[in-house]
Amino acid sequence: MDTDGAPQGELTLRTLAMPADVNVNGDIFGGWVLSQMDIAAGIVGGTRAQGRVATIAIDAMKFIRPVKVGDVLCIYARVDRVGRTSMGIALEAWVLRNRHGAREKVTEGTFTFVAIDEEGRPRPVPDAESMQG
Repeated sequence: MDTDGAPQGELTLRTLAMPADVNVNGDIFGGWVLSQMDIAAGIVGGTRAQGRVATIAIDAMKFIRPVKVGDVLCIYARVDRVGRTSMGIALEAWVLRNRHGAREKVTEGTFTFVAIDEEGRPRPVPDAESMQG
């Protein structure tokens, strides 16, 4: 994943960083950013798996720059790998400073999701060909 240039992946989630989400330093709490990335990864993973998915691992996480109150957090996600029941989702978090300012990459990570059935057991991820209608 690039630290400069254009975001990689599909814009999956946009939200506004609010004062209720700050840490003791006055920046947005890293756990809040991580949770937004998990939501975005779940959206992309669920679409690819055509059903329920669950986060089973955060394989990598890199906090590059702080997120500030008033920044628009934009999460870009893409399926990076597909196994029999699991998927690796690559994520990039970018901000628009003060709702309309410069775009900066703030966080990147890779999450692993597993496709699950209604009982919460792993199930196969459908082939990419079966997704095309």
